[in-house]
Amino acid sequence: MKFTNKTVFITGAAGGIGRQTGLSFAKEGANVAVSDLDFDMAERVANEIKSAGGIAEPFKLDVTNQNETIETMNNAYNHFGGLDVAFCNAGIREIISPLELSIEEWRKVIDINVTGVFITAQTFAKHCIKEKIKGNIVITSSTLSVTAAPNRCAYTSSKHATAGMTKQLAIDFAKYDIRVNAVGPGVIRTPLTERYFQDEEASQKVRNLHAMKRWGEPNEISSAVLYLASEEASFCTGTNLIVDGGWTAGKDW
Repeated sequence: MKFTNKTVFITGAAGGIGRQTGLSFAKEGANVAVSDLDFDMAERVANEIKSAGGIAEPFKLDVTNQNETIETMNNAYNHFGGLDVAFCNAGIREIISPLELSIEEWRKVIDINVTGVFITAQTFAKHCIKEKIKGNIVITSSTLSVTAAPNRCAYTSSKHATAGMTKQLAIDFAKYDIRVNAVGPGVIRTPLTERYFQDEEASQKVRNLHAMKRWGEPNEISSAVLYLASEEASFCTGTNLIVDGGWTAGKDW
């Protein structure tokens, strides 16, 4: 198994892509620190991993709180005896006209999607440097890190920022043997996107966004995350790997 004796720290791990990635890492032998603002859900995911034969521990975490992030990561390190991978996955989005977007909602999206990612990555990198270990950081970006969509001004801005952050951190952390990459999903069916699938017209619209005429599933993103975090991607850093069924390749006229 690819991640035997490795530990992965996942933010936003309570559902969707975070949950599936935790299960996938555990299947490949990793210990999984399941962190989320919703501790009850994080605990459920940790128990699900354990029931499948894996090793996991839940942690409550507000990624926008630097002191809490440092403490939580230290607790995970002490529990497992090490940390090798950080999957910066926590994120939210708004769907509202930029003319009506409040500054409070703007700040909330940017704080979680950008500042929260930076705090997690910085804290993890400091751990790797202190412990003198190679580290891997994977960040959840989006197709909207390279394009845009209506009524998602804060979200699109935040994901463009994380794509840039991925490149910048890759340059700055390379000398410490820390690789930094991002994965950019198309529309993946998760609790966050479930509203798109409530009727056939909306579902067909989602299909038509993608050249492959379908949406993605969480395991298709977790596979990309595991690749980027593995030694198979040992010469890969600063990459924003778009996994979108052809969404950004072009549109059907």
